[in-house]
Amino acid sequence: MTIPDPVYQNGLLQTRRDLIFNTAKCLGGAALGSLMAPDLIAAPKANSRGGLPGVPHFAPKAKRIIMLFNSGGPSHIDMFDYKPAMRDFHGEELPDSVRNGQRLTTMTSGQKSFPCVAPMFEFKRMGQHGTWVNETLPHIGSVADEITIIKSMHSEAINHDPAITYILTGTQQLGKPSFGSWISYGLGSPNKNLPSYIVMISRGSGASNQALYSRLWSSGFLPSKHQGVNLRSGKEPVLYLKNPEGIDRDLRRRMLDGISKINQEQFEEFGDPETQTRISQYEMAFRMQSSVPELMDITKEPKSVTDLYGPDAQRPGSFARNCILARRMAERGVPFIHLFHRGWDHHGGLPGKFPKQCKDIDQPAAALIKDLKQRGMLDETLVICGGEFGRTIYSQGKLTKTNHGRDHHSRCFTTWVAGGGFKAGYEHGQTDDHSYNIVKDPVHINDLNATLLQQMGIDHERLTYRFLGLDQRLTGVEGAKVIPQLVA
Repeated sequence: MTIPDPVYQNGLLQTRRDLIFNTAKCLGGAALGSLMAPDLIAAPKANSRGGLPGVPHFAPKAKRIIMLFNSGGPSHIDMFDYKPAMRDFHGEELPDSVRNGQRLTTMTSGQKSFPCVAPMFEFKRMGQHGTWVNETLPHIGSVADEITIIKSMHSEAINHDPAITYILTGTQQLGKPSFGSWISYGLGSPNKNLPSYIVMISRGSGASNQALYSRLWSSGFLPSKHQGVNLRSGKEPVLYLKNPEGIDRDLRRRMLDGISKINQEQFEEFGDPETQTRISQYEMAFRMQSSVPELMDITKEPKSVTDLYGPDAQRPGSFARNCILARRMAERGVPFIHLFHRGWDHHGGLPGKFPKQCKDIDQPAAALIKDLKQRGMLDETLVICGGEFGRTIYSQGKLTKTNHGRDHHSRCFTTWVAGGGFKAGYEHGQTDDHSYNIVKDPVHINDLNATLLQQMGIDHERLTYRFLGLDQRLTGVEGAKVIPQLVA
């Protein structure tokens, strides 16, 4: 005979009235607690900059981040990770012992041959430390003593969209906040007239340009006021910012005051935090009507400055122009500035396309470092340059004397960082002679993000947001760590 479960039997006897009565006790306790200690259950109040209370967690080394993102996956083999031995096995098959069962993309998985390709460009030793830098990057080579070159970056993603999503949000899944949104959420911004997270995009000269989706600078589950604002290169940097014809600034102010009153009444009735976000965004847009045109106008920049950034500095939408604007934003206190440069996906025609891409970024990126340094801002600014992954040692498609391509490669790639307390003139990590596997000091993409957050005064494990039952964070929920060797 089966003995009935007493808990189950008691549940069958429970009436709806009993359930409501017992639940009401819990609600009454919560109500009493809110009256006796309201601060314990209230949402945390923002700090003076609009960020979280208690953030930064400790004294920061840097105040802002400028991220130069080479979208498409630049070839680390052809830029910084020089291996003289590659000249010896150029054209030979990639040994199975090196590939070691790595899964390939669909673009090369059907190839019968995987010939190794040495760089078709020369390398030079640059700076006091003799850093190997490709000849297509002479200006970046000139600041080699200012940067940390990390040669042992790695990721698990091998296709563009999940890889970019991973490196910017800490996970390959969609819907999470981007790096800049976390900075905005945690630190806020000292400048109330500009967004705390600004994005600019430039087209590459050496290849087709892949699409970039706005969710890459989305705030995800964070309040939407922390999402990145994409500044365009045309006459209207931000769409719908100008007043309609016949509406002057005073009338706009009165209209916003009326809308704000309605929104505030709605918030008091329903308590939706996005209503407060809507109020603050209307006010930000009003202030940006005057701050953005002034920011985007570089006509007052001395000729010596525009010359420093190169011949493209006067061309709207160019990487050089965006680098100047990034420095101007840094001066105005914007805490996260994100520059995307597209066109680094060289599956074919690399010898012809790659130098054009390098020319796009070489002088402007080096000029940004020099400009920040001469203004005394480099020590408090983190400048990061890299992509979502690197490229393979083997050729995609047929290898000829003058042409080849390279497929995606996430087992190892290179990123460099300048300023913000990172070691100057330092190379970290090592790969094998095929630039295929890491043999020393690996740095996962989330490890780098944890280290960058540390330099901003943030403990990456404490910058969290409760969502779907987890304390979500930029560096994911699994084992990211700060790399102390990277910082001075």
